[in-house]
Amino acid sequence: MASFQSQINCEKLFLFLVSAFFLLLSLTPISAVNSVSAPLSCSKDSGPVVPTIPLLGFLQRVQETALKTYGKSSFDPKDYVDLSLKFNLSTTVEAFDKLPKTANGSVSVKDLDAFIGEYFKGAGEDLVYAEPLDFVPEPHGFLPKVENPEVRAWALEVHALWKNLSRKVSTSVHQHPELHTMLPLPGPVVIPGSRFREVYYWDSYWVISSVIELEASIWANVKVLIKKASIAGLIAFGTIAPLWGLMASKMYATAKAIVTNLISLLDTYGHVLSGARAYYTNRSQPPLLSAMVYEIYNRTGDVELVRKSLPPLLKEYQFWNSEIHKVIIRDAEQGNHCLNRYYAMWNKPRPESSTMDKKFASKLSNDSEKQQFYRELASTAESGWDFSTRWMRNPSEFTTLATTKILPVDLNIFILRMELDIAFFAKVVGENTVAEDFLRASQTRQKAFNSVFWNEKMGQWLDFWLNNNAACEESQTWEDQNQNQNVFASNFVPLWIDLFNSDAPLVEKVMRSLQSSGLLCAAGIATSLTNLGNQWDFPNGWAPLQHMIVEGLSRSGSTEARSIAKDIAERWIRTNYVAYKKIGAMHEKYDVEKCGKYGGGGEYIPQTGFGWSNGVVLALLEEFGWPKDQKIDCN
Repeated sequence: MASFQSQINCEKLFLFLVSAFFLLLSLTPISAVNSVSAPLSCSKDSGPVVPTIPLLGFLQRVQETALKTYGKSSFDPKDYVDLSLKFNLSTTVEAFDKLPKTANGSVSVKDLDAFIGEYFKGAGEDLVYAEPLDFVPEPHGFLPKVENPEVRAWALEVHALWKNLSRKVSTSVHQHPELHTMLPLPGPVVIPGSRFREVYYWDSYWVISSVIELEASIWANVKVLIKKASIAGLIAFGTIAPLWGLMASKMYATAKAIVTNLISLLDTYGHVLSGARAYYTNRSQPPLLSAMVYEIYNRTGDVELVRKSLPPLLKEYQFWNSEIHKVIIRDAEQGNHCLNRYYAMWNKPRPESSTMDKKFASKLSNDSEKQQFYRELASTAESGWDFSTRWMRNPSEFTTLATTKILPVDLNIFILRMELDIAFFAKVVGENTVAEDFLRASQTRQKAFNSVFWNEKMGQWLDFWLNNNAACEESQTWEDQNQNQNVFASNFVPLWIDLFNSDAPLVEKVMRSLQSSGLLCAAGIATSLTNLGNQWDFPNGWAPLQHMIVEGLSRSGSTEARSIAKDIAERWIRTNYVAYKKIGAMHEKYDVEKCGKYGGGGEYIPQTGFGWSNGVVLALLEEFGWPKDQKIDCN
């Protein structure tokens, strides 16, 4: 009876929240909704597939021909699906089909060079430079805790990179969208850099958190309110929070434009795309849109932004709680918990990596296995961790990716954050019932963390592996052997949420676990302990993970935890600085074993730019500063 009742409660909560969603959704055009809630069946690959556009199919043909013609050296498949047409598609296809080809499908280098030059604009030409109007070379009050002149000069150079990375979609994309894979956007964007020529979803959070940085001392004043998760506390916080903003770069207009662009994608496609390209319409990325809106509101008090953002955020919440993403777990006490997974709406090679995906899939014996593998590839890309042994049943075999069979700790933390944010926003605009509903949802999810993810012995939250027949069962029963007991940086991401970092005994246990985990290295936090050549594995460290863990430790109220956070931050700042001084660029990722060395591995060469690395360095310098006499070079 208890199990049946908990099942009802779980479903009631979801239905109640969906009702709230449709209530507020009436404020936006219903045609914008892209339903993805078709139930799964027991077949190998039964989920939805979002149709693509004819242009992409043709560009994949060009991509395959280019690989055969130019060879693997310096070949990046993404370059070819980012090309824009000079003429209409039928004219371009006709010219391509007339190229003389060898038996294996290649053409001469001279012919292919001439064809691409005549019929295409260069990859990236569909974005043009946009001067950020709110940029100033040295904002008032910039990094007041950075006393070292050498570090300060470097920080100003990093700050100046926002200008280098600022773009807007070209007029041609708006006037002739059929010629481009770039999607139209209403405002300017900040791109990550290098091969990533478009705005990306979760990258944007660390851009925004830098350009409008929050003063850390705020959190000592609001921690109790967040811990209690009370409506009264949320009201008080919403009333006075705008007075507490400490501006790092005064780039509010840039930040709001980023959010406006992401909401535009959400309104059009029913979810925020991984990136603003036609080949990303089948998947999202870690959902941090509510966190971006929250950051901006806390600095500006812009109630109108909150009012406009709330219906899209409810739509995004519905997307992440649709049937393809939602799984019910029954715990040892017969309580049911609604949790979420990544699940891309795609079962074909990813266009931006088509040649690589097909090569891996050639190891599989039949079309059904290949389709499932392609869905796992796209779902792993949706996670942002593409790729890591975290998602593989057999870490040494890439084709054993099984991301759709995992309930990830960090995804569910992001959704918990979304629930708290929506509760807060709803209260700000007077939607008290919605606020109370989402506050209850956050409390329910917090309980799920304690029941499904928490491992008392390890002092970490662990991903939960679903059984192979997860799509065929109404719910699954929690078993301890289904927790992935390998150590990943994501196991510590819940500290980022004040519901967890305000619990002193819990912080003590998790802090000790982190110290003994093996993840803390000379130049930061490693992503995992496994080194098999994947980007999101050892020895690579990534800026978002450094920031979330450091921020969680520093907010905890523990003097020792803040000291550890400061030490990690200094290691990360130092390695970014030394690497920058070597080649004059910020990097996408860093090798945490050696100070000043950038990361490697994965399906493309190391990239520079780089949006979230810039943002996190500036955020950490804002938080911890750098003393005048403290050295910045590698020790």
